[in-house]
Order: sequence, then structure tokens, then C-alpha cells
Amino acid sequence: MRINNVVKMGVLGVTLLSSTFMQAQQSNDPIIDAIVKEGTENSQLKRYAFELLDVIGPRLVGTPQMMQAHNWVKDEYQAMGFEARNEAYGTWKAWDRGTTQLTMTYPRIKSLEGTQLAWSPSTKKNGVEAEVIILADVADKAAFEAWLPTVKGKIVLISMHQETGRPEYQWEEYATKESYEKMIANKKAATEAWAQRIKNSGYTAKELPKVLEEAGAVGIVMSHWSGVVGANKIFGATTERIPTVDIALEDYGLLYRLAENGKQPKININAQSKDLGTTQTYNTIAELKGGEKADEYVVLSAHLDSWDGGTGATDNGTGIITMMEAARILKEVLPIPKRTILIGNWGSEEQGLNGSRAFVADNPEIVEKTQTVFNQDNGTGRVAYLSGQGFLNSYQFLTDWLHAVPQKYKQDLKTYFPGSPSGGGSDHVSFVSKNIPGFMMSSLSWGYGKYTWHTNRDTADKIVYDDVQSNAILIAILAYKASQEEELVSRERIVLPLTKDGERQKWPESKGPKRTSNE
Repeated sequence: MRINNVVKMGVLGVTLLSSTFMQAQQSNDPIIDAIVKEGTENSQLKRYAFELLDVIGPRLVGTPQMMQAHNWVKDEYQAMGFEARNEAYGTWKAWDRGTTQLTMTYPRIKSLEGTQLAWSPSTKKNGVEAEVIILADVADKAAFEAWLPTVKGKIVLISMHQETGRPEYQWEEYATKESYEKMIANKKAATEAWAQRIKNSGYTAKELPKVLEEAGAVGIVMSHWSGVVGANKIFGATTERIPTVDIALEDYGLLYRLAENGKQPKININAQSKDLGTTQTYNTIAELKGGEKADEYVVLSAHLDSWDGGTGATDNGTGIITMMEAARILKEVLPIPKRTILIGNWGSEEQGLNGSRAFVADNPEIVEKTQTVFNQDNGTGRVAYLSGQGFLNSYQFLTDWLHAVPQKYKQDLKTYFPGSPSGGGSDHVSFVSKNIPGFMMSSLSWGYGKYTWHTNRDTADKIVYDDVQSNAILIAILAYKASQEEELVSRERIVLPLTKDGERQKWPESKGPKRTSNE
């Protein structure tokens, strides 16, 4: 029976929609009407974001903040009425970020903008002060080995100097055609020359910090500029005794030019952090138990960990709060779904999908009976792309579920069927590689790749809440439809095409997790 005025059906009865809401949002399904109303009128997204991003902060695996985040997510789900737990799967190096103070002390005094990399060793209380030199430009490894003793007692710059700190879009908009083309050519030449400098050393860029450390350097300085003003990528240190820091393009360029021109600049690096040994790693799992098919699952997937240059707002705080909000909405309007709704808040995605891979390996009985996985992990924008991931019949069940979604929440959505299976990149792959239909809810960019992805600018102010609210409503509707489907959806896969060498492409291999930081 069609019931147009019921929006919330539970043990306590029904709630009626306002006439304004009915006219604007009414669908053919009272549960969908209820999802839209709850997600629109009672959104908790800003509260979730504040607690996760501003209060707890960045969530680097192995840090106290990551454990705090696990406990906060678990407690929130329990308060909503979900069964929730922290599920251990391994150990990781434990580290606590402290303060970073960077100062140029010669030829003049200047505070520098930058930070220590994740897991960087701490300096002594007053920091380390030394002359800054540039990684040598030599002909071959023998010449590099001959140069290496000169780094003793020095701080070494190991990144390319950027001739311009303006993003390319400004050059394209304002420069003359000749000037723009010259800039592009110069940047290409400089990039190739720096790559050759690294190659001639006989080491990779990843190996160089430890090589320089062993040769007696007292600090490593890099600048991993993203191409956007103010945004640097912040990853992890590989040194074991000396600090590794990333400095903003402008200050890095200053040091580079001074050193290149024989001015022998000096800086003080004061990087305080704590090596805490090892700690346990977790996934936080929450479940809204189903009824008729409680042993089958619809999985809402997002990774809880982040890099720690910013606060991990769009990678992947927005994914976490989207799934929390979708789950909260479903608990309000669909207290007993046909299938169990499981929310996976994964740990250590940034180090190789470790949390979701561990869950898949440790819970085969859940994975075997998983209906589908909806994963979000690429920013704050509205969901705009959905691939069938190589499942032959994904068109049928996904479009059936999408058909029920009000136009407002799918108007930007482009679908690609049957698509191809992802080989990496995010946690849905852990399921796809096990032949489980897992789908990446890919978002509009909002400058994600260069502005916020893994950068020092990935902070709460970059969230576009209207888009995130739209995503939470969309995913709640899809999860509802998937949970109520009569049967498990088809796992039949397409025949993958040939490679350029004539070999048949293979389905992604299911890989085990790294359960320790030593693997």
C-alpha cells in the first residue's frame, strides 16, 4: 500500500511530514521520504566534523590521536544504538607529534614555515643548528660517494628548487603566450635535471635521507609542493636519528638560493616528538543488526586514519562523517533493516589498505555474505562518478537502486557500466578483489588532488557541507535499497580485455595486510 504521509516507522509509531516538505521531496517510498527529511532537518555532520577534526585532529596510524578517534567513533555509534567495537588486527610504530620550530639564523633571522614529517626523530631540547647545503649535482655514484663526507654536520636540501611559486593556472590566465610557454619549458627542464641529479647519486629519492644520515648530516629538509599556493604534501620520515622536515616553497626557495650563491645560510630545527615504541592497530566496526537476513551485510566503508600535515578533513574525515550520518539516518528511519548494515571505519589505509584488508582476511563469514560495499574516500564534493567495477550485472542492481533516489541527489551522477575493477587506491578494492561488489562513491574534485589530498591545508574549513549532506542522503538511500533486496546481487564478472602485449588482464589479486610497521 502506498503511504505518502509516513516518514518514520518504528516501534513508537509514525511521524507526519510537513506539507512544504511533502511538496518538495515526496517520493513513492515513505522510507526514502524519511531519509531525506532526517538528513535535511536533523543533520549531525558539523558536530561530527568538529569533534573529529578540530578536537581530535590528525589521525596518523600509531599515534594517540588515532586511538582517540577509534574510541570516539565507537562511543558515537554505541550512543546511537549500534553494536560497536574496536577490532585489533596488528601493531604499528607508535609516535606522538610535538611542536616544530624552524628558524633561519644566518644571514638574517627569519621564522620559517614548515613541519616535521610523520615519525621524524626528535631533536634535543634547543634543536639542531647548522649550515644548509644542497644535494650535490654529480656525474655518477662514485662522484657522489666522494662528496658524501662533506655533509657531516650539515643540513641538506633534497628537493628541487621551484623557480615560480605561482600555480600554472595563474600563468595561463595572466602571462603572455611566450612567457607561459617559457615557464612550462623551464619547469620541465628543471624537473628532468633534478631527476637526473637523483639518479646520478646512485640512490632513489626514498633512500637518500638515510644515506645522508649515515654520512653524518644532522637534518634533512625537503619541500614537496603540490602546485597550489601554500599547499605541501606531508608524508613520513625515513631517518632514524636526525629530523626530517618539510618547508613551504617560499622559504625553501630562499634557503636554496642563498646556499646556491655561496651565502652559507644556517637554520635551527627544533622538532619535538615522542617515540612511543609500538602500539596496537584497530578497525572500528559498527553494526545495525538486520532482521530476516541478519547474516547478510551491506557495508558502509571509509578509512579513519589520515596523514598529519593537516587534520585529514577531506582525506578522509568527510568519508567518515558521511557514513556516520548515513548510518544515523538509517537507524532513525529503518531500525530493523532486512540485512545488517555494517560500517567499517578502517585503520591504516594510507599505508596500504591495511585495515580493510585485515577485516576481509579475518572475517570471511561476513565477506562471503556481503551484498555490496559503498566506499567514500576522495573529498568533500558531491558524488559524481560510479563505476560498475567490472561486475557484469552491476548495471541492473545499481540502476534499480538509483532509480529510487530523488533527482536532487543524483543529478550530477555519471555511471560507467560495467567498468573495470580497481586495482588499488581505496578500501573498496579489498572487497572487489574477493569478488564482492564494492563501489567507490567518487566525488567532484573541489581541487582535491593538489589542494587538500595529503597536504597541510586539508582542514575542516575545506568541507562543503551541502555536498556532504547530499552524499549522506544518497548513500543512506542506496544502503536501504541494497539491504531490502530479495537476493544477494550477482557476482558475475566481465571478461577483461587484452593488454597491449596480448595478455588477458587479470582480476585484482587479493592481498593480505601489513600487520606490523616492519613488514
